[in-house]
Amino acid sequence: MSGQLRGKCILITGGAQGIGRECVLAYVRESARVAILDIAAEASEQAVMELGSSVISVHCDVAEGGSVAAAIAKVIKEFGAIDAVHNNAGISSPSKPLHLTEEEEWDRLLRVNLKSVFWMTKHSYPYLKASKGAILNTASMVGSMGQSDHAAYVATKGGMIALTKAMALDYADDGVRVNAVCPAGVWTPMLRQWASEQDNPDEIKSCLDRIHPLGHCPEGDVIADASVFLLSNAARFITGCILPVSGGAELGYRL
Repeated sequence: MSGQLRGKCILITGGAQGIGRECVLAYVRESARVAILDIAAEASEQAVMELGSSVISVHCDVAEGGSVAAAIAKVIKEFGAIDAVHNNAGISSPSKPLHLTEEEEWDRLLRVNLKSVFWMTKHSYPYLKASKGAILNTASMVGSMGQSDHAAYVATKGGMIALTKAMALDYADDGVRVNAVCPAGVWTPMLRQWASEQDNPDEIKSCLDRIHPLGHCPEGDVIADASVFLLSNAARFITGCILPVSGGAELGYRL
């Protein structure tokens, strides 16, 4: 099926690369207009050059409320409406237990990964209410399963999962749906860079493949396809859903 998002104006944070970039490609393919809000201005502008007039780039630091407010004002000036907000921007470093995490590291992860949802919702909600739109959050399976040596990141994704459910209840009366996608491992430029820097990159790849019962660590397109569904009319009676897109990684131990 094509055109599942026809006529929709979608705002996505962190859409210049990785999972976000795949989502932008999928949204455009399904006939949406897309605003990429990203701090990586050059990569964002490159996406616009490649995808054409259905995509705009708006520089935005999602950790700063003033930057978010200004960015949303620009989107409204260009599109006139917002039908969906995809909170996708995030950082993953540092990879440490909690007691080794510095306060500034903790604070930055919370600002970028979780407080950004607060800012985006606060400034976009009047438009979403008017359009009876949808919010989609990119969470992670580690937010419900846990992960060693990644305490602050896990905390942000667990918070996003809980927040998704609370938002879904709060906004249901306005007809605004709120859902989350939960990847396990996904090959992105960031993950490939990290893997290449390890002592045994081939073993890292094998390990990432093994944690997914379906047999391999996927590319970001699998997350994008699920995101299209959750933002489309086909998911019109789905809200508060925390959707694993994980190849079964959360199902349990395997020999």
